[in-house]
Amino acid sequence: MKRSWFPILMVVALLALLGVLAALQYVWLGQISDADKDRMTRRVQTDTERFGEDFNREIQGAYFNFQTDPEMWQKKDWTQFNERYDFWRGKTVYPNLIRDFYFFENAENTPILQYDPAKREFTETGWTDEIKKLQTKALAAEEKFQPVDEEQFALVMPVHEAAKTFDRILIRKPDPAPGLTKSIETMPFTPTRDDLPKKTGFLVIKLDETVVKNQILPDLASKHFPDGDFNLAIVGNRDQTIFQTENVTAADASVKLFNLSPDNLIFFANKDLLPKIGGSNSQGVIINQKVQSSSVSTIRTATIKTDAPKKETSRFEFELKNEEKPRTILRTNSLPGDGNWTLKVQHSAGSLDNFIANTRNKNLGVSFGILGLLAVSIVLIFVSAQRAKVFAQRQIDFVSSVSHEFRTPLAVIYSAGENLADGVAREEAQISRYGNLIKGEGRKLSKMVEQILDFAGANSGKKKYDLRAQDVREIIENALGECQSLIDEKGFAVEKDLAENLPLVKADANALSQAIQNLIFNSLKYSTPAEKWLKISAKNGGGRVKIAVEDKGIGIAPKDLKHIFEPFFRAKAVVDEQIHGNGLGLSLVRETVEAHGGKISAESELGKGSRFIVHLPVDG
Repeated sequence: MKRSWFPILMVVALLALLGVLAALQYVWLGQISDADKDRMTRRVQTDTERFGEDFNREIQGAYFNFQTDPEMWQKKDWTQFNERYDFWRGKTVYPNLIRDFYFFENAENTPILQYDPAKREFTETGWTDEIKKLQTKALAAEEKFQPVDEEQFALVMPVHEAAKTFDRILIRKPDPAPGLTKSIETMPFTPTRDDLPKKTGFLVIKLDETVVKNQILPDLASKHFPDGDFNLAIVGNRDQTIFQTENVTAADASVKLFNLSPDNLIFFANKDLLPKIGGSNSQGVIINQKVQSSSVSTIRTATIKTDAPKKETSRFEFELKNEEKPRTILRTNSLPGDGNWTLKVQHSAGSLDNFIANTRNKNLGVSFGILGLLAVSIVLIFVSAQRAKVFAQRQIDFVSSVSHEFRTPLAVIYSAGENLADGVAREEAQISRYGNLIKGEGRKLSKMVEQILDFAGANSGKKKYDLRAQDVREIIENALGECQSLIDEKGFAVEKDLAENLPLVKADANALSQAIQNLIFNSLKYSTPAEKWLKISAKNGGGRVKIAVEDKGIGIAPKDLKHIFEPFFRAKAVVDEQIHGNGLGLSLVRETVEAHGGKISAESELGKGSRFIVHLPVDG
C-alpha cells in the first residue's frame, strides 16, 4: 500500500496552526488580564473612597451641624442648639448615633454641662473619668488638638471667641474695565499669636459605638461591596480591629475614616444636612468649599511665627471687604489629622493580583483545553483514517484471498463432477476416489464459510455462547479427533502433555474446541517439511488452566507478532510463500477466548517455530 504524504502534511499544518493560535491566545489573555486588573483596581479604589466619604459625611454631619455661636454658651440660650439638634435628628437615618453632649470651659476645675433632650437644655452634671480624660487631652493639645478621641469614642469641638477685626490701609486702583470689581491691595500686615481667636471651651459629642459598628459600617459594606468578593477590615491607630467581614492580610485599597481635616469639612448652608447614606447631596450642601461672605473680594494667607522652641506655625486667613475702612478677620484651622481609622479592602482570593492570575489561568486552561481537544481530535481522525485505510486494504486482501481459497476447491469439485458426468470415471474405485475428493473440498469450503460467518457474528455481537462447566481434557481430545485426518495426511507427530486432575472451566465446548482446532490447523499449515511436529499441553496454575499448542514451523517475525490477532492480517512472508489463508483464524481464536473470560498470548522465533497459550479461568 503506497504511503500518501498529503494527509500527514495537512495534519502537521493544522497542528502548527493550533500552536500559533495557542500563542496568540496566551498574549491576548495576558492583555485582557492587564486591562481587567487596571479596571478592577480603579473600581475597588473608587468604592473604597466612596465608603470612606459616606462614613465621614455621616460623622461630619454629626460634628459640624452643632457648630454654634460663642455667644450661645455665654448667654446660655439653647434655642440655636435645639434647632440644630432637631434638624440633625430629622435628617439622619441613624438618630441614635449621638449618645450624649457635654460642654466644659477651657480651664481647670470648671463645672461640666450635659445636654438633656427631655428638658432641651444643658444642665450641670458630675464629672466622669472619661470626660476628665477628654478634658486633659483637650487642654494639653494646643496646636496638636485632635477632634476625634478614639479611646472614648467621642468627637471634641473647640468653641472659640468671636473673630477679631483690625483696621487696614486700603489702596484702590482704577477700574480695569467698566462693570468689573475693583482690585484691592493692602499694606503688609503681620499678626501675632495673640491676635488669633482664643478657645473658650469644648463641646464633647459622645457617639454610640454599637450604632457605628453594628449599623453604619455593615450598611456601608453591603452598599459598596454587596457581592462578597472583597474582605473588609477597619483598624484603629493602635492596630485594633474595629470591624471586619473577613481577615485582611494585604490591602488592595485603603482609606482613612473619621477624617475631619480642613480639606474634608462639610458646611451646611441654610441649615441643610446631608441626606441618609446612599442618597445624593441636597442643593443646600456645599462640600470641600469654604464659606465666604458676599462682600469678600480678596482672600490672602499668611503665617504667624511663634516663639515656641520648635518654631511651630499656624495658618490664618484675612478678609478684605469693599468698605472705606477695611478689616481683617482671623480664623484658625484647628482640625489637623488624616483620620483615626483605616479601612482596608482585600479581594477574597487573597489579592486582586491573585484573582486576576487565577482567572487568567482558568481562561488559559479552558482555551488550551479546547485547542488541545482540537489537536487530539485531528490526530485521532488521522489515525482513524489511516486505520480505516489499512482495514480497507486488508478487506480487499481478504476478498482476494478468500476468492483464491474458494477457487481451488471449486475447480477441483467442478473437474471431478464433470468427469463423473461425462462418464470418464466408470470403475467403482475411481468413482469413490472422485467422491472423496468432492467431499474433502466441500469440507474446506464449509470451514471457510463457517469462519467468515463466525467472524461476522463475533463482530456484530450477536454470537451467543453456551457456557457450562467443562472438562478441558475432553475438549482437547475432541479437537485433536477433528484434526486427526489432516494430521495423518500431512504425517505429523503429535505430543500430548495433559496434566491429571485439571479443574473444570466454564466454557462453550464447541466454540473452545473450534478455537483449539484453529491453532492446530495453523501449526500444520505453517510447518516445514523437516519438522512435522506439534505439541499440545494443558496445565493448572494461578487459578487458570493454560492450554498451549506448540510447533517447529516457520515462526513469526517480531514485527508481525503484535499484529497476528488482528482481523485480515497476514504477514508479508506468508503471502510471498503463497500459503493459503484468509487472516481470520487467530482473530476468531482471540474473540472466543476473550468471550470465555480468558486471554491468549503468542511466543515465536523466526525459523524455529511458535507457541500459542490460552489462559482460561477455572470454574468457581
